[in-house]
Amino acid sequence: MSSEVSDSVRPLRPLSVIIGILLFADIVSGFESTMMFTALPRLMTAFDASPADVSWVLTAFLLTAAASAAVCGRLGDIYGRRRMLIILLLISAIGSIISVSTGTLIGVIVGRAVQGVAGGILPLCFGLAREYLPKERVPVAVAVIAGSAMLAGASGNIIAGALIDTLDWHYIFIAATGVALLAAAACTALPRSTVVAQVARIDWIGAVLFAPAIALVLFGITNSKSWTWMDSRTIGAILAGIALFGLWAWWELHIDYPMINLRLFFHRNLMLTMFATAFLAVGTMGSTGFLLPLIMQNPTTAPVGLGLSPTAAGALAFCTAILGFLFSPVSGWVSARAGSRRALIIGTVFAMLGAVALSVLHTTVAGIIVAALFLTMATSFILSSLPNLVVEAVPAENTSEATGVNAVVRQAFAGVGTSISTMILSMSVVPGTNFSTESAFLQVFALIGVCSLAALLLALLIRTPARKVVAERPTSLARLN
Repeated sequence: MSSEVSDSVRPLRPLSVIIGILLFADIVSGFESTMMFTALPRLMTAFDASPADVSWVLTAFLLTAAASAAVCGRLGDIYGRRRMLIILLLISAIGSIISVSTGTLIGVIVGRAVQGVAGGILPLCFGLAREYLPKERVPVAVAVIAGSAMLAGASGNIIAGALIDTLDWHYIFIAATGVALLAAAACTALPRSTVVAQVARIDWIGAVLFAPAIALVLFGITNSKSWTWMDSRTIGAILAGIALFGLWAWWELHIDYPMINLRLFFHRNLMLTMFATAFLAVGTMGSTGFLLPLIMQNPTTAPVGLGLSPTAAGALAFCTAILGFLFSPVSGWVSARAGSRRALIIGTVFAMLGAVALSVLHTTVAGIIVAALFLTMATSFILSSLPNLVVEAVPAENTSEATGVNAVVRQAFAGVGTSISTMILSMSVVPGTNFSTESAFLQVFALIGVCSLAALLLALLIRTPARKVVAERPTSLARLN
């Protein structure tokens, strides 16, 4: 089977319709990943539960999503990405139904774990974009899909908050069910998958080993904020996960048809991309995710705080996410015109400028807006260029598998970044308060800058593919058709 879309194998649907459907499916995944943050206080009241118990609503989704991103991405490469995309949307709808119908916190957590399979939607959308679209239009499409995930994640809190304020937390799951079913129905209009991996048998042992390995590592990282890094539970979970990873890697390298082809990741560009992803996840995507809301909502009496209301902070975050989404085609255009390496370099430079702006301008709302704009531009370029670099480095039949693993790396190291930043802030507080000192914040800003610099150096080592594709500059989604 050809690894690229040829002129003789073009989808019958208009390209704008195909991209619209993929965006719809991707929005479901992004919304479901963040929709419960706002609902946690209501769940604590409804079930008379502690914050630690209710946090499992988030953790259960995270653990399943991480495993789904890689495993379901690979299954899509094998069985057909369109089919797997529809299956994941239907399963996520079932998860929402479980959460809303059981009437217990355990039921909500189980439903969220089932719903977490939506973590595999984004890599499948990347694979389908490469499968359906002409080669010169893939970078822009991948960039827009990545940008829509960022926008959907930012809108999840706002939509969920509105549903809670006007109705009840149950309606978050009702809305998620309806949207997932509509997206599944829309995906039936996609052309049947034509690029699939040819394998003699499925490596189910590899899948079974991978899922608990990533779950244990993420479980330890996620709980390190409350347990501390030196807690025996944190260390035990992470070491057990690493041990399982070692066993899984040994198995995958010794069979002919692995679930995840680790040999692909010895490719120079792909390896450098994964390392750059890890550094950027720790800094730009991990630390800033909670840092900006914290600064905006801390009272003005704190060493670093602007005293904004949660509504104002959420609105500001949503506006910057819209900017990031609108800017994503530009990143795709840069990738198509000058290579994804160039787009990643631009993203890391914006990230360093954002870190500098945070260090110098964190005392005013205007200064934080400037820093947020730099970091939003950085995130837009980074989230668009990383999957495009992966797409450039792997055969078409491994696209969803490789982009899924990249998503897992990003998710895991974002958790590491959040934990490290939290630890830094908690180690230096104003006596008699819970507020971190300005020095602690400056250390976190420095962490973001150093990680961005490391990613820039790695990006400079990535080799530009010999064959470049020059594409017309897109101004909107309509230009993709």
